[in-house]
Amino acid sequence: EQEPGPAGKEEAAPAPKKRRLAGGERYVPPPRKLNAGVSFGAEHFAETSYYFEGGLRKVRPYYFDFRTYCKGRWVGRSLLHVFGTEFRAQPLAYYRAAARAGRLRLNEEPVRDLDIVLKNNDFLRNTVHRHEPPVTAQPIRILVEDEEVVVVDKPSSLPVHPCGRFRHNTVIFILGKEHGLRELHTLHRLDRMTSGVLMFAKTAAVSKRIDEQVRQRQLEKEYVCRVVGEFPEHEVVCEEPILVVSYKVGVCRVDPKGKPCQTVFQRLSYNGRSSVVRCLPRTGRTHQIRVHLQYLGHPIVNDPIYNMEAWGPDRGKGGKIGKTDEELLKALVEEHRSKQSLEVLGIGEEDLDPSAGSKDCGSSGDCTKSAEADPINGNSCPAEDGKDPERVVKDPERNDAAACPPNSDTNLEMLDKDKELGSCGSQDGRTGEKGWEEKDPLCVECRTSRRDPSPKELVMFLHALRYKGADFEYCSSMPEWAVDGWED
Repeated sequence: EQEPGPAGKEEAAPAPKKRRLAGGERYVPPPRKLNAGVSFGAEHFAETSYYFEGGLRKVRPYYFDFRTYCKGRWVGRSLLHVFGTEFRAQPLAYYRAAARAGRLRLNEEPVRDLDIVLKNNDFLRNTVHRHEPPVTAQPIRILVEDEEVVVVDKPSSLPVHPCGRFRHNTVIFILGKEHGLRELHTLHRLDRMTSGVLMFAKTAAVSKRIDEQVRQRQLEKEYVCRVVGEFPEHEVVCEEPILVVSYKVGVCRVDPKGKPCQTVFQRLSYNGRSSVVRCLPRTGRTHQIRVHLQYLGHPIVNDPIYNMEAWGPDRGKGGKIGKTDEELLKALVEEHRSKQSLEVLGIGEEDLDPSAGSKDCGSSGDCTKSAEADPINGNSCPAEDGKDPERVVKDPERNDAAACPPNSDTNLEMLDKDKELGSCGSQDGRTGEKGWEEKDPLCVECRTSRRDPSPKELVMFLHALRYKGADFEYCSSMPEWAVDGWED
């Protein structure tokens, strides 16, 4: 229902309507099926470009179309009613201004009246001015490339594929734009803050073969991390079940009602303050390594979630938190808000607005299957941090990244109705870098000043060191923070 759709497939818009039914009834073209052979290509990569500043990779703001077909529950309701009840990330004044600016289109024709009643198969397009969070400027290093696979060393802070507020600042887009590597099949994912070995298949056949190894548990994964304190010298096996607290923020904890899992740990070194630990996850649960280390009383040194004061004086050791889930989330968010570091969590203030209508996604533990994202504004739970980041799994790609933040203090209703706001789009709504230096009159982000995170804030000391299957083994070098002699 969103554009682009699962697995990076583009949803074809209906052809512009040419005819009308008898009696002046509005004609609604039938929906078009997804083209399984289409994925991210030159058109998408040309939407904008990168620039580098202060050790960060940044994306120039750009105009982007969010698209959706009319959902069954919208049929018979007016656009104004749908916006007011289901897409509250923006005030109604914003949608009125967007309609005047020609940025709302229904079946490829400008929406002139928000009181128009929706019909089945109606196709809605919303053009927004989009800003993406910065990521580290560290390049993606290609470890292996042959006719079957591409294996890279992923830097910390980069999502694997478009999700949440990220689109161009993702591994998939950087590989396509800077290395000409397209049509890649995602074999597994790493959490946005986790670095290390990341594999892609070049063909569907290779993807299917490796996926079968995953299903038969033939894949071995080895991680390395730096944790607080002196980790025990002997091998430690943690089998505490893990429960997801929030998909939106991406927080989990040990709980008897959680999913069973197992991680094996072995200390590699200790420098008097922190320890380097080898991690062998035997299962793949959400944030499994990080949660188990926290439970053992040795959280990752710079973990922006599980090594925070919000967890209490013991920082969650032994599962002792002393807060309800709601209190924990509130404390965690407030701690980051006070440090002006919400971006490190991959969320913004708009994601936390209770009136925005965005809810944590469902009960399956899989964002892509259970989330009801906002295809009009792009607000959705940040899938990358809300899933099983250390597991290897076949999963549709999520590309419903967020656009501009909501609830501008500017009274949009007072914008000069005669002023040419412009649709900021080309014939099909895509503009690339057109006008990126100019402030967009409808975009709150353009009027918001944010502190950039430092490159240091965008690195977490958790690294995927090795992936081994039945007929392959790929390794990266030890990160600098894990080598002997490194000082905190």
